[in-house]
Amino acid sequence: MAERIALIEGFLAAAGWSDAARWRLAGDASFRRYDRLERGAARAVLMDAPPPQEDVRPFLAIARLLQGLGFSTPSILAEDVAAGLLLLEDFGDATYTRLLAQGAEEAPLYALAVDLLIALHRAFDPAASSGVPPYDDERLLAEAALLVDWYLPAITGTPTEPALREEYLALWRDLLPVARAVPSSLVLRDYHVDNLMLIEGRGGLAACGLLDFQDAVIGPVTYDLVSLLEDARRDVPPELAAAMRRRYLDAFPELDRDAFAASYAVLGAQRNCKIIGIFTRLLVRDGKPIYLRHIPRVWRLVEQDLRHPVLAPMARWLDRHIPRDRRRVPFAGSAA
Repeated sequence: MAERIALIEGFLAAAGWSDAARWRLAGDASFRRYDRLERGAARAVLMDAPPPQEDVRPFLAIARLLQGLGFSTPSILAEDVAAGLLLLEDFGDATYTRLLAQGAEEAPLYALAVDLLIALHRAFDPAASSGVPPYDDERLLAEAALLVDWYLPAITGTPTEPALREEYLALWRDLLPVARAVPSSLVLRDYHVDNLMLIEGRGGLAACGLLDFQDAVIGPVTYDLVSLLEDARRDVPPELAAAMRRRYLDAFPELDRDAFAASYAVLGAQRNCKIIGIFTRLLVRDGKPIYLRHIPRVWRLVEQDLRHPVLAPMARWLDRHIPRDRRRVPFAGSAA
């Protein structure tokens, strides 16, 4: 700990911020931590992403890619890649989450976020971005498996049998081609209100600030829209979600509507099963129970996605092995 503190102090001194006031801004479910720095009227954010648990290179690469396409990501003021330290532009405090909690009107904020996705999907050329990894089947299956690797053992008290796990993953293998039956683009993966900001003094799409995009991949265009509208942390009114889906589709009249709806449902179910597994893992492995309160909402979203006919086999599997009376918050004493 003392060595890390000294490393940070040396980094800030080299960047000219050694005399700044500093306080903890936020942490997240990863090992990253954020501090706000203030020096007179100037402000900045320190990202502390300690190796080997974290790697700042993907953040830098995607930040510069998005800036090159005209979108607002924090400017990089200083960097020490080996140490996992970045000094970033401070976008302020107006996250979508905070604005909505203060009573801001939902529709304009969500419309701006959807318009940004539309612009991104028009501007980004997957063929010209070989440095961005694909959202391949291996990654999607590993994420879906979190439900049976962590949540199912937490509610049953026993590890999931390998044959049952394979049965579950086989269903996902059959579904992933449906998810891919839409164009591909840059997928930011955590595109929701916690990671979107309204930046004062900027107009148009530049007013929408982007955070937490370092895990970006190339995958189906439906994914980030699902992330935005099937939010694990807040209820999005159904009529608003439907209006935002129409807004996106109106921008792409050539898109097959049935293929889009099926892809949206499959990736919604995959993402939400993953999230239930992650929130359980954060409790069992990491001792972080704070996310458990969202699990009932996420199960409602899974059940909403399962209404699409293409997901009928998955719905039957879940009804057999995680019936509705087991779709609950795992208790704190669970063990995987």
